[in-house]
Amino acid sequence: MTSTTQQNAETPTKPFASPPKQFDWPLAYDAEKFLTQRISAFLERNRFAHALADRMRRETGTDFFEWIDHLILPTEDEPALRRAGFVRDEAIDAPNGETALHHPRATLPCVRLRPGQKEIPPVIALRPERVADFKARHNLTADIEGAPYSRYRRLVVSEENGVRLEAVERRAYRGYAPAPLKPGELEAILKVNDLWKTRPRLFSQDAQGFEFANRLLDQSIPLIGRDLTCQIFFEEERAYWESRNRAGRIQKFRQDSLGLGWGNHDHHTFRCSREHFVDLIEILLKLGFEKRERYYAGAEAGWGAQISEQATTGIVVFADVDLMPDETEIDFSANRLPPASRLGTVGLWVGLHGESFLEAGMHHLEARFDYQLLREQLKEQGVNTMNPFSNFEFLRQAFTEGERWPVNRARAERLLAARLITPQQFEKFTTEGAIGSHLENLQRHGGFKGFNQKSVSVVIAATDPRKSHFESAQARPTASEPAA
Repeated sequence: MTSTTQQNAETPTKPFASPPKQFDWPLAYDAEKFLTQRISAFLERNRFAHALADRMRRETGTDFFEWIDHLILPTEDEPALRRAGFVRDEAIDAPNGETALHHPRATLPCVRLRPGQKEIPPVIALRPERVADFKARHNLTADIEGAPYSRYRRLVVSEENGVRLEAVERRAYRGYAPAPLKPGELEAILKVNDLWKTRPRLFSQDAQGFEFANRLLDQSIPLIGRDLTCQIFFEEERAYWESRNRAGRIQKFRQDSLGLGWGNHDHHTFRCSREHFVDLIEILLKLGFEKRERYYAGAEAGWGAQISEQATTGIVVFADVDLMPDETEIDFSANRLPPASRLGTVGLWVGLHGESFLEAGMHHLEARFDYQLLREQLKEQGVNTMNPFSNFEFLRQAFTEGERWPVNRARAERLLAARLITPQQFEKFTTEGAIGSHLENLQRHGGFKGFNQKSVSVVIAATDPRKSHFESAQARPTASEPAA
């Protein structure tokens, strides 16, 4: 495996009073190559899977690899997998005494080791968002194992030449064993789903919106548990974002045509005010997230971010906030920030559109694609893509051109009265609107799990509502190698 010292994109540029845990993500090329070889051998034996992989590229701009939930491999592969960074996952209930492996520091499929198997993977399991949708789109006749809304559902898709393609659906569960729903559990799940689907987002005071969401959490978690509440919450966040983002709707339609849904999501990005950033983080913690990298991008950038991950659901959140130059030593994810005398890019976006957690919805959803293919295919659909802000062999990222949203006049008047925007900017925003949301096109290699802080700074600056449409569309990366 490539040494972690070869890639150090996660080291903060400024010290913190209480240093956060370091997240120096490795480049797991050896592990990726090992799995890719096994997947290629599988595709040569299974015509359905081979054709599906081709359709994924042509019709959705995605790679078969990114949809794989797990592979079953022979136990003889364990030494090679361990050398490549895989470890046993003791918390997983693999069936029939199998060994469950995962790579804890890379975005790679999991592995189940099965005795007595040959080298070619006997099973590859894909992970669409809804297995019933996958079955319907491909005219499959096999029965789905596992009840609707249960923790783990499995569908045999195709068996050819001694290998089997499956599709699985997970609901806040990392193991491999279907289980029936408990009495009353389905009703509870449907109730919680309705609670979050109908969650009010517009309040006279944003604090009321966070308080209301906390009350919903206090209802939901006792009914169905923290992890399943988290999954349902983010399903609804994606749906709300999609309702406000044309690029997202187009791409979702393309992925739904193959029954895939948003099973390829990489992370969800929220923009937040300084006043309510800690409120957002506390809600994420309540949903079972753990804090990962914390960024401070430097005085010239004017922003910070807390990345968090929910291990059971596999959901990652990137939360952005304005920071001032004298706040480099503050753990802004835990300490409330005072009002600021000026607005950075994030604060202005929130001032114009509202909190991502409430009225505005997510700033963007980032999913994993074949970067160049998606760029070309979306252009054919009338969706242009900004220039990449990360353009490395292991990480390519670009936004679609932003959706321009109308700006509520009352919001703009409050900013003007506080002298946070100029009269000229007020006139521009109220007549022309301002950039709202994006779909982000991401491609990872080497299982790289992190982000590039300098490149993120470039695109945050480029999406400042005070910049022109042309300037935003032409944003370019300033880094030629990964950097903090």
